[in-house]
Amino acid sequence: MSKNIISTDIRGQMVVLGTGTSVGVPAIGCGCDVCQGGDPRNNRTRCSVILGLPEGNLLVDTSPDMRAQLLREQIGLVHAVLYTHEHADHIFGLDDLRLIPFYIGGPVPLYCEEKVERRIRHSFDYAFSDEPETHAGSRPRLVFERIGADPFMLLGEKITPIPLHHGPRYEVFGFRFGNVAYCTDTNDVPKESLELLRGLDTLIIDALRLTPHATHFSLDEAVAVAKELEPRMTYLTHMSHDIDYQRASRLLPPNIRPAHDGLRIELT
Repeated sequence: MSKNIISTDIRGQMVVLGTGTSVGVPAIGCGCDVCQGGDPRNNRTRCSVILGLPEGNLLVDTSPDMRAQLLREQIGLVHAVLYTHEHADHIFGLDDLRLIPFYIGGPVPLYCEEKVERRIRHSFDYAFSDEPETHAGSRPRLVFERIGADPFMLLGEKITPIPLHHGPRYEVFGFRFGNVAYCTDTNDVPKESLELLRGLDTLIIDALRLTPHATHFSLDEAVAVAKELEPRMTYLTHMSHDIDYQRASRLLPPNIRPAHDGLRIELT
């Protein structure tokens, strides 16, 4: 394997890799103005971010678009992965981590709850087979690290899990990194979690569409949370083709904006 690794230095930054809903934008077969209008900021791959922390790059979720996202941003190194939850649009790019152990010299650590580990072990059972590999890199090399609701250190950064409700049946995590928080896939922030999100410089939060949804915030609901928390800046993510970047930007307050794929945010 070549040691000529291309990887942009993102230390001190969060790169927003994807801002789209589970089917992405454009949606397959859709002829709406957002899907067909040509604004690159309406081209939304599945949700994920990567952070340049003091001791390496931390990827949050392995979306089905992960390979294209990392190539687009020229980020070739992932030192650890942190999972918000186990849904398909947040884990199903995992196989594309197969090259990473060659670069970092060992298995990729996956930080997640037990239920996420169970889903990954089930969906990617071949990665955990006792059968010998036919050749190096034939399957992902992974190691699990269990997390819960308590803060923990990872790659030189204190990370605070933010418990969130994702509809009536799912409990998921957002995460706070210093004064930046990432809260995708939620339609309810419990009172205790609101307190963990005070004093932010930047909040990234779910805003699926214009009308209410059973498991995601609508645009107005996300704006209401932002106004409650009063971060300096709020970016909306996990957006469907309901939300046009230009139209929403004109209507929203100046400190609330739709995020877009490739957006870079300073970590503070």
